[in-house]
Amino acid sequence: MTGATGWVGSAVVDELIATGYQVTGFARSDRSAETLSATGASVVRGKIEDLGVLRAAAAEADGVIHTAFNHDWSRFAENCAADKAAIEAMGAALEGTDKPLIVTSGVALLAPGRLATEEDAAPPVTDSFPRASEAMVEALKARGLRACAVRLAPSVHGVGDHGFVPRLAGIAHDKGVSAYIGEGWNRWPAVHRRDAARLFCLALDRPEAGPFHAVAEEGVALKDIAEVIGRQFDLPVESVAVGDAQAQFGWFAPFVGLDAPTSSARTREVFGWAPKERGLLADLTDPAYFAG
Repeated sequence: MTGATGWVGSAVVDELIATGYQVTGFARSDRSAETLSATGASVVRGKIEDLGVLRAAAAEADGVIHTAFNHDWSRFAENCAADKAAIEAMGAALEGTDKPLIVTSGVALLAPGRLATEEDAAPPVTDSFPRASEAMVEALKARGLRACAVRLAPSVHGVGDHGFVPRLAGIAHDKGVSAYIGEGWNRWPAVHRRDAARLFCLALDRPEAGPFHAVAEEGVALKDIAEVIGRQFDLPVESVAVGDAQAQFGWFAPFVGLDAPTSSARTREVFGWAPKERGLLADLTDPAYFAG
C-alpha cells in the first residue's frame, strides 16, 4: 500500500489490519516507517518515484491500494507524472495475475453543477489537468488487470484534517471573516476518513464493479460550512461577490466556488456500504477539529 501514513491511507491501514489483512506499507522517511510499524504493518522504504521498489513490492503482494499523491499544487504536472508512472509500475507487476489494484481519484470535476454518479467518466487528461489516475486504470483494465478507482469526496473529514475545510478556516482566520461566494449554495460532497477507509477495503473484493464513490453526503452548502467556521472562531460570516473571490481566497477561490454534488448510490448498492460516522458539519463543531 502506498500513502500508508497519509490522511486517508493511515485510516485504510487501520481498517485493513482490523479486518484481518497483513499490510505492507510504503514509507519514505524514518518517521513514517516508525509510525507504520507501530500499527503492526510491515514497511518497505522508498519514494513513489522508486519504480523498481514499487514493482517488487507489488509483485509480492496479494493486492495493491494506491493512496499516495503529492499535493504540492506548485508542482501539479510533475506530481501527476509521478503518479502515472507509479500506477504503471505497480500494474505491470500485477499483469497476468488476478490480484486487485485500487487507485485513488476524486469526484470534484466529474460533473460540476449537476449530480455526478459512478457512470460519469473522469475528466480527460489535458495540459491543464494532467492527472491520469483513472486513465491508467482504464488502460490496465484493457490489459486484463482487476483495477478500479475509489473516488474521494473533496472533503475527507475527521479530527486531524488538514485538507479543504481547514484551509478555508485558515483563510477566514487570516482575513478576519468567514466568507463564501455569492449565495453560498454551491455544494461540496463529504465523507469521514473512516468511512472512506472501509470502502477501500471492500473494493479489494470487487474491483471489476468500480469506480466507487467515497461520498457520505452528496453536497454540503459552502454557506453552511462558512457559518460553522464563523461560530468556531467567533468571526463574522459574509458573502463575497464572484469578482472579489480571488482577493478573498487567492488560488483557492475555484475550490471555494466549486459546485460538485455527487451520488454514491451505486457504490452503496454494490457493497451495502453505509457510512457510519458523523457528518461534516457535526464534525466541525468538535473543539478538537481546528486545534492543530
